[in-house]
Amino acid sequence: MNRQSPHLEPLPSPEFGAPAPDPAQVDPLVLGALLHRHGWLRRGGAAGRYGRWTPPAPYATGGGGTSLLVPESRAFPDCADLLEEALTALSRSALPSAREVLYGLSVPSDEIRWDREIPRGAHGLQGEADWTVQEQLRSAARRLLLAGALADRARAGYYGARHRGQAERALDGVLVGPDPGGRRLTAYMPVDGGRGTMTRLHHALHAAREAVDYRRATGGMEAFDAAVEAGVSRELAEALIALVRGSEGARVALAWAPAAGVPAGCAARPEPVEFSPGDLPVLREAAARYTRDEPAVPVRVAGAVVRMRRSASGGGGTVRVRVFAGAEIPYVRVALDEESYRVAGHAHLVGLPIRVSGRLQRRGGFRRLTDVTDVTPVPLDEVERDRLMKSLDDAFDPAEVLPSDD
Repeated sequence: MNRQSPHLEPLPSPEFGAPAPDPAQVDPLVLGALLHRHGWLRRGGAAGRYGRWTPPAPYATGGGGTSLLVPESRAFPDCADLLEEALTALSRSALPSAREVLYGLSVPSDEIRWDREIPRGAHGLQGEADWTVQEQLRSAARRLLLAGALADRARAGYYGARHRGQAERALDGVLVGPDPGGRRLTAYMPVDGGRGTMTRLHHALHAAREAVDYRRATGGMEAFDAAVEAGVSRELAEALIALVRGSEGARVALAWAPAAGVPAGCAARPEPVEFSPGDLPVLREAAARYTRDEPAVPVRVAGAVVRMRRSASGGGGTVRVRVFAGAEIPYVRVALDEESYRVAGHAHLVGLPIRVSGRLQRRGGFRRLTDVTDVTPVPLDEVERDRLMKSLDDAFDPAEVLPSDD
C-alpha cells in the first residue's frame, strides 16, 4: 500500500575505528568547507599551508574533542599525511559533527535544516510529550521534502496522488541527523538523484515567502498563482503549516554540497526562509485556493480492474483500476454505465487490462475518473498475461481487492 510520507533514515551511528574516507579522494578545500559548516573553528595554522580546526562548542574545551590539521591544498608537501590523520581522528570521534562531516565527504550531499522555536513549556516536557514534538518536526520535514520532489517532476497547484510514487522513491536516499528536543533537524540529500528536489525547494520556499508577504501587504492572492511555476503547491503550503503550527516560528536553510558546487540559478549561500504563526491564515487560504482551482485533467489510462462494486445486479457500477500507463497515480476509481461495467467485468474475469478515457478529478486527490468513454479490453499474448497476473499477485492486498460481483 502507498506510504503516507517518505521515511527518512538516520545517519549511521559512529563506531570506534570505523574506516575513514580514502585520503587520496578527499579535496582539502571540501573538508575545510564541511568543518566550517558544521561548527568547527579555524584557530590559526600556517597561512597558505594548513589550518588548525577545533570542535564546535562546548566540545572545544575540557577534552571533549581534538584539533585537526587540515592542508589548504594538495600542493602542501605533507598533504596526504595530514588528511589521513584528520580523517582518522574524525572517524574515531563521538561528536555528531564529525559524523556529519565524514558523511558529506563520502556521499556529496546538499543539506537542509529546519529550526523551530518551541515554547519553553512544551520544550521542557519529557517522555511522550517530548517525543510528540520531535515527531511533529520530522513529519513536517518529510512533507516539505516530498513537496519539493513533486515539484521537480511537474508543476501543479495540487498533486493529490499524482506523481507521488516517483517523488517518494526520489527521497529513499535521504538521511537525517539527530533531532533532540524537536527544535532542529538536518537532512542530507545526495546530489546524485536529489539535486533537482533541492533546487526546486530553494525556489519554492522563497516564492512562498514572497507570496505570503504580498498577501499580508496588499490583500491579494495573485502571487500564489505565479508561485506555482516556482514549485509552490497545496502540498508545500500544508508542509509549512505543519512546520509552524505549535511553534513560535520556524525557518528553513539550505546549503549546497561543496564538492558539487552551486546549481544554476541559485544563490551560493541561500538565505534562511522564515515563517511565523502570523503566516498560518495565509498559508491555509493558499492551500484551499490551490485545491479549488486545480483543473480536472483529461487522460486515457490503461490498467487492471482489481475491484468491482454496484448496488444491484443490473445497471452501472464503480470499478477500481490499478493504473499501468496514462496517469502518474497508482489507482483510480471509475464510475461506469451498465455496458461499460459489463466490458470491465469481462476483462477482469479473463485477466485482461482495460483502457478508459475520462477526466481525472481533483476531488479525492485526483483518484477519480469522470465523464468516462471508450472502455475497451487490451489484448495480451500469453507471456504478457502471465506477467500481468504475477504483478497483481505480488501487489495483492486484501484491503484493496474484492471479488467481482458479476
